[in-house]
This record gives sequence, C-alpha cells and structure tokens, in this order.
Amino acid sequence: MLSANGLTVRQPATGRTLLSGVSFEAAPGESVAIVGESGSGKSLTVRALLGLLPSGLESSGEVRIGGHRVDGDPRTLRRLRGGTVSLLMQDPFTLLNPLRKAGRQIADGLPPGAGREAEVTRLLAEVGLGAEVAGRYPFQLSGGMRQRVGLAAALAAGPRILVADEPTTALDATTQREVLALIRRVQRARDMTFLLITHDLRVAFSMCDRVVVMYAGRVVEVGTAAELRAEPRHPYTRALLAAEPPADRRLAVLPSVPGSVPAHDAVAGRCGFADRCAYAEDRCRAGTPELRGGGRLSACVRAGELPAAPPAPPAVTAPVRASAAPVLDVRDLRKTYRGANGPALAGVGLTVAPGEIVAVVGESGSGKTTLARCVTGLERPDSGTILLGGEDCSDYTRMSRQAVRRARRTVQMIFQDPYSTLNPARTVRATLKEALEADGRPPDVAGLLELVGLDPALAAMRPAGLSGGERQRVAIARAVAGEPRLLVCDEPVSALDVSVQAQVLTLLAGLRERLSMGLLFITHDLAVVRQLADRLYVLRAGECVESGEVARVLDDPSHAYTRELLASVPDGSRAWP
Repeated sequence: MLSANGLTVRQPATGRTLLSGVSFEAAPGESVAIVGESGSGKSLTVRALLGLLPSGLESSGEVRIGGHRVDGDPRTLRRLRGGTVSLLMQDPFTLLNPLRKAGRQIADGLPPGAGREAEVTRLLAEVGLGAEVAGRYPFQLSGGMRQRVGLAAALAAGPRILVADEPTTALDATTQREVLALIRRVQRARDMTFLLITHDLRVAFSMCDRVVVMYAGRVVEVGTAAELRAEPRHPYTRALLAAEPPADRRLAVLPSVPGSVPAHDAVAGRCGFADRCAYAEDRCRAGTPELRGGGRLSACVRAGELPAAPPAPPAVTAPVRASAAPVLDVRDLRKTYRGANGPALAGVGLTVAPGEIVAVVGESGSGKTTLARCVTGLERPDSGTILLGGEDCSDYTRMSRQAVRRARRTVQMIFQDPYSTLNPARTVRATLKEALEADGRPPDVAGLLELVGLDPALAAMRPAGLSGGERQRVAIARAVAGEPRLLVCDEPVSALDVSVQAQVLTLLAGLRERLSMGLLFITHDLAVVRQLADRLYVLRAGECVESGEVARVLDDPSHAYTRELLASVPDGSRAWP
C-alpha cells in the first residue's frame, strides 16, 4: 500500500543531501513505525512521500501509494491525498483552523450533498466524541479532544492509509494511551495501513507490527516490534532503548546517547553513528554500511558480532533531604476561569524546600499549568496564599515594585517549547547578556553556557540554528542567570526525544545540587518523575488527590486515579488494543 525505494532528498542551492536511499514498505492493514531522534529524517521522509517538501528541496527515488507510482507525478499525488492517504499532524491546535467550528472542519473532507451533518456526527462517535463537539471551536476543546477531531477529519474521506506524525507527543499519559488505542482500533476496524512517526520506542512497540529505525537521513535497522524489543542489532537502536527512563525504578545514572544527530553530509561515506557509538571500530569509518540481513535488516558492520548489552545502571533509592524552611509555600489555592465547567484549582497546597525537586502530575485540565502560572505571577488566584521565600506573593498587582523585583529574582520559569519563548531575531549572546545584566551580574555569557553544558561558540547562533535540546538548554541558562531560589519547569522535556530528554534531566538535577535551587516540576510523564523528583503531588480536576515521597506514591499508590496514570505508561512489552 505504501513504499519507498531509494528515496533521497537534496537541497540543490547548497548541494546538501538530507535523506539518502530510504527504503521501506507497508502492506495492506499493516502498522509500521519510523523511529529516531530529532534530525534523523523521520518527518522529512513523510513530507517527501506525500509531496509536501518545503520549497528549495527536491526528492528522487521511487514512491508508491495505493498501487500508484507518484514520484514525479504531482497531479496523481494531489488526487490521492485525503482520499487514499491522509495525514494526522503532531499539534492539532495548529492543524485545526481556530476560526472554524470542529464540525465544519470535519465536513471539509466529505463529498458535497445531503447527509453531511449526520456523517460528521457518525465520525465524531467513531473517535469517541459527542455530536455537540461539532459546534465548538478548537480553543474550547482539550488537547485530547482536538486530536480526536483531527483524526475524524483525517478519516472523513475514507483513506486506505493513515500517516500520523508524532500524534501524541504533548499529551498526558492517559490521553496519549486513549488516542493511540483509538487510532489502533480504527485502523483495525477499517483495515487501513498505518504509518506512525515517533521518537518513543515504547509507543512504537505498543502500536506497530514493524519498526524502521532512522539515523542521519538513513535507515539503520528494520524488524518486527518483537525482534527489536528483544534483540536490537544496531548500536543506535540499543542506545535508544537504554535511554528510555523506566517508571518502576530510579536509576543511579540516567543513560543517554552522547552528542546529537549529525547532518547527513557530515557523515557521508562512513557510519553516521560511529562518533557516538561505544562499539565503533576503524572499519566502521571505512565506508557506509548497507542494510543487510534479509527480512531482519541492520546497517552495522558488526551486526551479529556486538557484545551483550551492558546491564542497566543500578537502581537507587531517592535520598531523603533534610527539612528546611520552604522557598515555596502554597496554601489553599483556588482559581476558576470564567465560563469553565469547574474550578482549575480547588484548594491546592504544596511546599518546595531549597534543593528539593517536587513534581506535579495529572492529565490535561488537572490544573498543573494554572498552578505554575499562579506561582510565577502570570495568573492571579481567586484566593489562597503563595509564599516565596517567606514573602506573600499571592497578588503581584498589590505588591510594591521592590517586592515584585524580589519575587522575580526568587522564581523563574522554563516553558515546554523553548522556540516560542526565545526571540528568533536575537542571538544567544544577546538573550543571555540581557538576563545577566537585568540582575546586575557581570555578562559572563560563556560561563553561563558552560554551566548548562553548551559550547560557548553557540553564543553567536540564533534559535533557528539550534537543535531542540540546545534551545532548551539556552532557555534554562536564561532562567538560572540570576541564580533564582526556585525554578518552575512546565513540561520542559515532553517534546524532546529520549536521548536529549535524559541529557536535560541530568542537567536539571546537577543544577539543583550546584545552585541549591528548589524545582517545581510540572509533567505528565511518571517515568520522568521517578528519575528526577523527591516528592510528588497528583492533581485531578484541580484537586490534589495524593501526595508524598515519589517511591511511596508510585510503588504503592493509594488513589485509583494514580493507579490509572501508572497503568497508562507505555512500556513496549505488550501491544495496546
């Protein structure tokens, strides 16, 4: 139903090659995942398959969709898009038109004529939504509901192939499981071919029959989900698996893959992973390894010769930290938004001590981000008390200018998407220099970059020239420039691939120790909580339903909601229904 043979993408203006010789296929009714870090070429492959490459890029090679050869035939490809093959994007909020109601956007894919309203209702029911959703705008829907509407729109024309590009990256664990299980059920019910783009091997193993692993613009391993889970033959696949943080134990050291994915041209003529590989030899750099092995493919000259994988780092118990006067003390915090069905916060209280990492978890709409915004003064609570360093900061509008300045020095925030919080027109040097001078500190930009593990040479770069992990490190550097006593982290690693995530988590843990900062860590990922946090608060519909030391809460949860969150963490050991 879908195949690529020797798919290559080049940029003629610069002579660069971005993808080289990508080949794979998906049979009718089969589910296939393409996995790799950011920059590996996953999304670019999908764009090339569907004729959606940005201007300035050209593709070559053979592409077949639904039995039709479409490379070099844009007219046929345009005809097949939507009807034969449909695309579900990563962020449904940008996918959906904010000015049009959900029902109209679903109806766009239906043939004209009577009965469209009834078909929209049927499609909404197929994705688990009521008919009333058709009359709502995207901003009136939760993240999971928006993704379901996006799925209904993708299914409207009855496609035989569904391509999903990171469809649940920013969703909480239970919503992610619900959406992916829904896609799986719909795919089976309609007998569609399914192509999943993801950086999460656990999700790939739980969702798909076969897995294609990409690195630096090439396919490096292909096999069934069971084969790759049990015995990965390429060192890169092995490294990705090792970097997945476990939710059932805390590791002494969080494994990560050193460095980052290079540009394809930078490793032309040799193994692209050799510089990051623990098993590399001289012969790895003598030429480009070809995929070999019959149905079980690996592009490694040492395939079949690799030594046994090293054991996972030992599990440890989180240290019990001495109690101290809290840097943050939240008491009975309440907040209700106008027009909402219920409160965003309903009497939440928590504390964070210096040098302590406190996690707040819950589904979308549980109140996590509202709590973070209230603590940092970006939202004003209806009632309750927020003490920062012992000073009442519940309402910034009633504080003196000097008190607000002290509060801003006490607490800083890191957001989920660093690209949207960094000025794209300013260099890293200008951004960090401003942060340092605002606090009256010497403008030691190089020292600040080294503190967060970045090369000082990156100071001359702008955000667009940095990887996702580098941008997040710059955002962290800006936040810690004034050495705050409290760092509020709102989903800071949810959009990062597992290797970069491990690097950023290790960085935050190290900064906690070096600067004795308290961290309020907002997340939906319980595996991340296990590795990083000391204590945990579980929010549901604005209320704290459980709290305590991380090991106690996750090993022996007392509330059914906490048990539900734990059951929703994908571990790749079983297929989702």
